[in-house]
Amino acid sequence: MLVGDTIVWTNKDMVPHTVTDTNGAFDSGELAPGKSWSLVAKKPGAYRYLCSLHPNMQAALTVKAK
Repeated sequence: MLVGDTIVWTNKDMVPHTVTDTNGAFDSGELAPGKSWSLVAKKPGAYRYLCSLHPNMQAALTVKAK
């Protein structure tokens, strides 16, 4: 992903989830089943995130400069 790109998360599960950066850079808030949330990448870097409701659900996002 490059700076300026948009990423969309869609909750396709039957329970709510969040997209929460572990360092506080972004937080979707609670996403109900079927709901989506998008983020425009503003700064390059590596971002680790998790679901604050289910902390074992973790991932990483890498944003590169254009």
